[in-house]
Amino acid sequence: MSDRPSFRPTRRIVFHGLGAIGVAAALAGCGGGSSEPAAPEAAAGDELAATSEVPVGGGLILSDQKIVITQPTEGDFKAFTAVCTHQGNTVTAVEGATIECSFHGSSFSAETGEVEGGPAGSALAAVAIDVQGDRILAA
Repeated sequence: MSDRPSFRPTRRIVFHGLGAIGVAAALAGCGGGSSEPAAPEAAAGDELAATSEVPVGGGLILSDQKIVITQPTEGDFKAFTAVCTHQGNTVTAVEGATIECSFHGSSFSAETGEVEGGPAGSALAAVAIDVQGDRILAA
């Protein structure tokens, strides 16, 4: 037999260790993620929406494509990434002239994408679109 004392962890030590691992995993999942927002997911020529789907003075959020399309004034369509620059959540609403992210209270101009309030530190990136008749296409 060896002269070294044997170490056998108690159940309490094992469960405390497992609990610490679980807490660490949960905290890692709550992290802010990358500082680069995800790029919109639409190829040039993809039809994004009909012009009639985007209200004047409002907008339409395309969650799957990560794009928000607005129409600040009649016939003037703008598009931005729908990924909030604060923590990468998808924006949640377009209310009048404001694109809103209700997760942490950030808001952006529906005309320029610039930050208007909240913790977001940078504007929503513009997304190139092409309006052809009554269709809005990715450019």
